[in-house]
Amino acid sequence: MQIIKGTGEGIPHEFTGSFITIGNFDGIHLGHRHIFQTLIGQASQASRRSMLITFVPHPKMVLHPERRPFYLLTTLEEKLALLETQGLDAVILIPFTLEYAGTTAESFILDFLWKKLRAGKIFIGHDYTFGKNKAGGEAMLAAYGEKLGFAVEVIPAFSIGGTIVSSSRVRESILEGDVKKAALLLGRPYNLKGEIIKGMGRGATLGFPTANIKPDKELLPVNGVYAALAILEGTKYPAVLSLGLNPTYGDVARSLEVHLLDYTGGSIYGKSLEIFFVERIREERRFSGPEELIVHIKKDVAAARTILHP
Repeated sequence: MQIIKGTGEGIPHEFTGSFITIGNFDGIHLGHRHIFQTLIGQASQASRRSMLITFVPHPKMVLHPERRPFYLLTTLEEKLALLETQGLDAVILIPFTLEYAGTTAESFILDFLWKKLRAGKIFIGHDYTFGKNKAGGEAMLAAYGEKLGFAVEVIPAFSIGGTIVSSSRVRESILEGDVKKAALLLGRPYNLKGEIIKGMGRGATLGFPTANIKPDKELLPVNGVYAALAILEGTKYPAVLSLGLNPTYGDVARSLEVHLLDYTGGSIYGKSLEIFFVERIREERRFSGPEELIVHIKKDVAAARTILHP
């Protein structure tokens, strides 16, 4: 998969006439993958290249910086790695700025999709809009396509078990703590990475040492205890993850702590840990003291082992 940055002259000639899809594609969930596979299949049949166009950073980070936190499902690095697995020929990363946000839908179609790329066919999701004030969509693309000579196909909503798969629905599931449903919609467990930082050291005194994580994403599930998988230096471990305020100790800062069930190595401070949320075990609770907390941690560990090794 070739990665092309910008809308200038750096687009190789062999991508002229490509079959194209356009969007933010945060999460690369199963609905997105359905679009990609439709695009790639038709491009292959027509002996054309398959191309995806997306924007960096996500437009809402530029247009609405005051709306924090930014609940993005994937970092750019993750998005490109996931796209690499889909079989696309090229990805164009368009730098999104306030100036670029003023690009009209007509200009995007005429100056970029047509004059630069000579798009052969364009695939969009059923609710996709683009251009200044989101003026562009299915009707405008179809009208220009008929005039200029490119085809347009709108991919209907993709559903699983009666639920339409969308980035917003995945985010909602994660925020509600239903990480199992989020994984169903994503086609994989929701993940985050982070540096292991020094915590209060309570886990070790309780017999369950934890790695405190500084997460690379702002999207975190509701507080509670989760069964998870963790990757440390290329090795995968079953894990119990606690997210919250440690009410037994009256903490005021939210923390993310991970207990690696089968880890027997030394200190891991400063190293990077990747976490995959598998299933929520229970809500966050306040216990009478360390003794009651230990009893429940043991129950959490047993529940996590059952979930992760059924």
